[in-house]
Amino acid sequence: MNFRVRLFFILLILGCADSVFAQQDNDPIIEEIIESVVANQTDDYDYTELVERLNYYKKNKINLNKTNKEQLQELVFLNPLQINAIFEHIVTNGKLISDLELQSIRGLDLEAIRNLLYFADISAPTGFENFSFKKLFTDGENDLLIRYSRYLEKQKGFSIPASSGKSRYLGTPERVFTRYRFSFSNNIQFSLNLEKDAGEKYWNNTNDQTGPDFLSSSLYVKDIKRLKKIALGDYSLQFGQGLTLWSGLGFGKGADIFAVAKQNLGLKPYTSVNEFSYFRGAATQINFGRFDFTPFISYNKLDAGVALNPLTNLEDISSLQQSGLHRTENELKNRRRVGQLVFGGNVQYNYQKLSLGLTAYHSKYEQNFAPGNALYNKFDFSGNQLTNVGFNYSYTLNNTYFFGEVAHSLNYGFAYINGLITSLSPIVSAVLFHRNYQKDYYSFYNQGIGESSTAVNEKGFYAGVQIKPNRKFGIDFYTDLFKFPWLKFGVDAPSSGYDILGQFNYTPNKTTRFTLRYQFQNKQKNAPEKLFTNILDFEKKSNYRAEVQYQVNSIFSLRNRLEIVQYNQESTTTKFGFLAYQDVNYSPLSSRWSGNMRFTLFDTDGFDTRIYTYENDVLYGFSIPGFQNQGIKFYTNVRYNVKRGVDLWVKYSYTKFNGVITVGSGLDEIQGNNRSEAKVQLRVQF
Repeated sequence: MNFRVRLFFILLILGCADSVFAQQDNDPIIEEIIESVVANQTDDYDYTELVERLNYYKKNKINLNKTNKEQLQELVFLNPLQINAIFEHIVTNGKLISDLELQSIRGLDLEAIRNLLYFADISAPTGFENFSFKKLFTDGENDLLIRYSRYLEKQKGFSIPASSGKSRYLGTPERVFTRYRFSFSNNIQFSLNLEKDAGEKYWNNTNDQTGPDFLSSSLYVKDIKRLKKIALGDYSLQFGQGLTLWSGLGFGKGADIFAVAKQNLGLKPYTSVNEFSYFRGAATQINFGRFDFTPFISYNKLDAGVALNPLTNLEDISSLQQSGLHRTENELKNRRRVGQLVFGGNVQYNYQKLSLGLTAYHSKYEQNFAPGNALYNKFDFSGNQLTNVGFNYSYTLNNTYFFGEVAHSLNYGFAYINGLITSLSPIVSAVLFHRNYQKDYYSFYNQGIGESSTAVNEKGFYAGVQIKPNRKFGIDFYTDLFKFPWLKFGVDAPSSGYDILGQFNYTPNKTTRFTLRYQFQNKQKNAPEKLFTNILDFEKKSNYRAEVQYQVNSIFSLRNRLEIVQYNQESTTTKFGFLAYQDVNYSPLSSRWSGNMRFTLFDTDGFDTRIYTYENDVLYGFSIPGFQNQGIKFYTNVRYNVKRGVDLWVKYSYTKFNGVITVGSGLDEIQGNNRSEAKVQLRVQF
């Protein structure tokens, strides 16, 4: 059966071989932006929200003469100095009258202008101009998308009989995602997401929750006089530098050195399928002249592991779970296990180039948190209530942007961030960034920039520089020094380390780009060999990357990447990893068919030398798989425009591993050395 299904997809690909080598919707510009800001890549986090946002503004362009700071911040590739320069130019010279005028704005190089004009122009319609309920239905845009995917080989979790009493997957092997959007201009948005992961049931009836495994919806309205924003349903809040309150999508260190200065987006609708880090309730942003007030309230049921406390004979929370997977009896038991109430607000003061913000909120859980018994858990949060307060600021003085935040969890610790971005000359820009996250600081919603995934138990200093001597050459470099004052998991003593990244870009013309990147990380962890007590070794990891993108002609474009990883601890032998891929893209201007294909070769010495790489997917899809061990992978995307407003996507991928008899582990295990996946997506716009 698997052979027949695989043969069907191969024949489909070959039958369309004259026009299936690229995908217009997942274009190179969006891909470049995503790869430059996505850091610490993992294959289990969904960045669809960013993909969707960029594709939305690609179709519904921002009007640069009528936009605001928050909207330009959503484009992620613009740094604060560039955004301030755009508004300063408009204030000084009046509205933009030509796209060419952007070239006269200080700090906007040709690459930034190219990207900006991909998502914005100077005359796009915006706001509730001549609004009526009749126009709401005649001019409103509806977008329905249904996606089906599954592995073609059978996984172990689906083979275990129910009578065995063993853990097994209770649902079906396919993943099904349904997405509906309604939008009117940029001012009214309604979203609905329904998702079932592989192994889950289509319909659940557990823990007082009946219905689809994951259901998320939101209504978002902007710019109704003093009401700048209203969100009902699921939403996210992003204030300051992410220390006090930042939910939903966030980024860490990456090739874009300016991304360490987070952009204060405030209230946003939540449209991702990540089943954590969002609020469910109501929030609004109200304008009072120079002040914006954002009150919010949320009640949600969270996935959590619980354990019986022998002293109280009550269940305590042992961990909040973020995978969103509910495939087995145990996973279903933890589904929506704990109630969470969150309420609070943010006050923001904006005057010219100065912005000041104050955030305060209270979180209450139905059960107490039980800190772990290990020594590194000594300062973990306990109890069931927590109040967080924070103050953030930003100010632009001449060619320098200052930013920072101080956050405090009452009865616990503090966290601090201070930094600046400065334009030293027309060709040199720099960023400096200092952080101090105390070991007893705690926030359920913090995404402060750092080496760790949360802003706690870390001190560090980051310095980056960008040099662009002309339109062809560009150099980005950063170094980050950090230390952890207290113990961590797998690190049984205070530790330290540093991270260095350098990237060189050469763009001889509009259709060709060369990239060289080097990254070196050196930090301490427990030595693999245990003595009477654990000692620390330095863990060293080097990444070397070379890439070239070039346009063969008006139809074909190619991309090649080579990446090498070198890893070792002081007491172990050096390990290596290697990955190379070839992309072939074909972009017809008038054909109903489009698509792309990639062939990847990888050879690594295991988990420590795994290599992550971004893969094209169906529209709004997202994939950053990690490659380890040895093998090859091939995938292709096919898009067919059935008729105006109706599009069909098909993706097929095939991976073959060398020297193994099974692929995967646990209930995901597949017998044999092959793994293939099929994905079908239908989109209807009306």
